[in-house]
Amino acid sequence: MNLDKKIAVVTGAASGIGRETAIQLAGSGVTVACLDRDTSQGQETVHFIRKQRGDAGFFQCDVTSYAEQKKIVDQVIAQYGRLDIAINNAGIGGGFDNLVDYDHTTYNQVIAVNQTAVFFGMQLQLRQMLLQKSGAIVNVASMAGLRAQPKTCAYVASKHAVIGLTKTAALENAKYGIRVNAVCPVYTLTPMVTTMFEYKSSLEEKLKNTIPLRRYGTPADIAQAILWLCSDASSFSTGLILPIDGGLSA
Repeated sequence: MNLDKKIAVVTGAASGIGRETAIQLAGSGVTVACLDRDTSQGQETVHFIRKQRGDAGFFQCDVTSYAEQKKIVDQVIAQYGRLDIAINNAGIGGGFDNLVDYDHTTYNQVIAVNQTAVFFGMQLQLRQMLLQKSGAIVNVASMAGLRAQPKTCAYVASKHAVIGLTKTAALENAKYGIRVNAVCPVYTLTPMVTTMFEYKSSLEEKLKNTIPLRRYGTPADIAQAILWLCSDASSFSTGLILPIDGGLSA
């Protein structure tokens, strides 16, 4: 998977899947712009990458703001002249409640981060990639984008929408040499998931037993698939919605 000297942006790079993806991209020779609202953790990601002799920079960003995302994409393009890879990963879980009782403020926040921010990001990323006639975008959806789960209506709705956005963008831009794909992780050991276990400890064993491989995903599992989708090894794949789920969807 030859990614050397490519330029990438990764949202939600301060922890979890975003951090691991940024690290693995940098380890493959990619210059990575790491975006997150958490400055301390985001800078820690960049520090680790640089310690491993990779090239990365941190950009504090509220991805729900089109203006903030645009400012950073413009900076990346001004400095490097191109954008080869974009990983739209930033996301939040939201609350746990039946749809009939779900809090409106929480719902709107989840949609803003998980769905609208991906729309904003792809608009900005695609405009540059269209000028280049090349590029690869990977959106981080979820198994919750392929099937419902109770008490998480906002998260489920947002991830279904990410899949729809991915497929639409893939069809619109394939003729220009731009590929747009999505990964759908099952429960992965990130702060979002471990916080859920803290909320209800009985879920940890129960949910693991629904996965045929009988383990949770790791950020590295997901990052490896993302790197493949960014590389020429997947040059004939666009509009792909890839479950990374330990056999759950089977």
